[in-house]
Amino acid sequence: MRSQYFIPILIFFPLLLIQTTIMPFIQISGVVPDLILILLVFYSINNNQIYGTVLGFIFGFLFDIIAGILLGSGMISKTIAGFTAGYFSSETKRDVYLRSFSFSLIVLLCSFIDSILYSFFSASISAADISTNLILLFFEQGMLPGFYTAIISLIIVFFSPRRGLK
Repeated sequence: MRSQYFIPILIFFPLLLIQTTIMPFIQISGVVPDLILILLVFYSINNNQIYGTVLGFIFGFLFDIIAGILLGSGMISKTIAGFTAGYFSSETKRDVYLRSFSFSLIVLLCSFIDSILYSFFSASISAADISTNLILLFFEQGMLPGFYTAIISLIIVFFSPRRGLK
């Protein structure tokens, strides 16, 4: 098989190690950026929508298994985030999306979707608390991690080489 299918998975493991060990030290009010999602968005835009969906499923499955959390919540959220990021994969706009601030906006959108779905499927909210906690869940678990992940993704935009980034 081609090496393009194995490179994101090989990059995933060091990022998972950084995500679980170093990133909790730079959290702000319990909000941690998602490095795995940035990698997923990068490869989804770089390839296509089907590739992003399958890669999101693999990343979510491996994250659920290795982190020991509820199996399925990471899979569905990363799969839909990879599917969403794949919409921005086109032959003519690929370089524009990967090397401009559009990349951070795509990461913001995908991180928002990922965080909302992940918190929805993994949160244990009773039926009585859902009406009072739904807005709080939307902002604390969806918007704040999305903004923080998008800010971290600006580093990739600033320091990415202008040619040969694949």
